Amino acid sequence: MANWAEHLRRVEVLGYQAVAITDHADSSNIDFIIPRLVKAAHDLNKYSRTHLIPGIELTHVPPGLINRLTIKARELGAQLVVVHGETIVEPVAPGTNIAAIEAGVDILAHPGFITETEAAAAAAKGIYLELSGRKGHSLTNGYVAKIAAQTGARLVVNSDAHGPDDFLTAEMADKVAMGAGLDADGVKQIHRNMLDLAQAS
Repeated sequence: MANWAEHLRRVEVLGYQAVAITDHADSSNIDFIIPRLVKAAHDLNKYSRTHLIPGIELTHVPPGLINRLTIKARELGAQLVVVHGETIVEPVAPGTNIAAIEAGVDILAHPGFITETEAAAAAAKGIYLELSGRKGHSLTNGYVAKIAAQTGARLVVNSDAHGPDDFLTAEMADKVAMGAGLDADGVKQIHRNMLDLAQAS
């Protein structure tokens, strides 16, 4: 299993300006992961051209816990909070998408068939919706892009990497966006969104 230093080095070679590491968490491990990731970022950022952003992905967390764990994550030092959305390929609890939006997370990952109302709420709160480069989760990318266009929700492309071989090159990230139906201007907007998100973290 690769460590965080290896992940950082691999994306540095790919030319990333920044990368957020957001391991899966719930109340059983959130206080274990984040402080160690914050420490690793403090140590590694002195030596890497790529900035490591400490984050967390709340995964299969019951909707009623998402707000509390989002607050806890930020208290522990997470600079980016992601919620594992209602992807069509996993049994995510209904209500997860709206709970994440109400909690004010940074990214709602692979939100599946997110409703127009939910996407509009995400847009109002400045929450990014993910276009996923991961097999399975990517099946609704086109739908998510369409809903985002209708509601003004902002999009990012994410590799959803679970190992060193999953990281996207810049070219492949653009292809994920284009595969979701975005034109050249839409791809450029995603570049701006990702830069804004990295700078805010």
